Amino acid sequence: MTSQRARDRLARRLQELGIRDPRVLEVMRSTPRHLFVDEALAHRAYENTALPIGFGQTISQPYIVARMTEALLEDGVPELVLEVGTGSGYQAAVLAQLVGRVVSLERVRPLQRRAREVLSSMRLHNVSLRHTDGTQGWPEHAPYDGILLTAAPRQLPEALLLQLKVGGRLLAPVGGENETQSLVRITRTSKAFVKDELGPVSFVPLLPGEVP
Repeated sequence: MTSQRARDRLARRLQELGIRDPRVLEVMRSTPRHLFVDEALAHRAYENTALPIGFGQTISQPYIVARMTEALLEDGVPELVLEVGTGSGYQAAVLAQLVGRVVSLERVRPLQRRAREVLSSMRLHNVSLRHTDGTQGWPEHAPYDGILLTAAPRQLPEALLLQLKVGGRLLAPVGGENETQSLVRITRTSKAFVKDELGPVSFVPLLPGEVP
């Protein structure tokens, strides 16, 4: 189940579900998702489902990774992207193959360390990882062409919106853990933040603070 045949089957499934961008489909096809899950779950790596990675976190469903990535790239390829919630590192790996540079933040240090090892083994050297409270973003590198959240806040943190470049796009699930969540895309214009709702989703909550 970790073979190229399994990856090809996943890419076909994503296409059936509505993913159209050939760049995204090719990266989803070629990225070794089994490296980002525990060895005991490797046989399920190319199923279109979320899987546990420890610390109450999950590696997102491949369709959601592809959908968010496609929505981020829809109006042009961003040069600098901030990811809030590194988790397994899978979403960062997908982004790194499509954009100029990724800055990824993770509050749980053991997850960040493991993600660093996997990304390094893949020789994805355009990803910078930070152990920090992602709700505050990373202002040192702002403004960002794109921001992507892999966990759901009840409301989008103002600090993240303000780190978005004019013309930039932010993708995030929004809503409480036991509420209906919505995937939203925020585009910053010179005068406002414009919101598009892209459909219902289910994510773990975005939490503040750091876990050593």
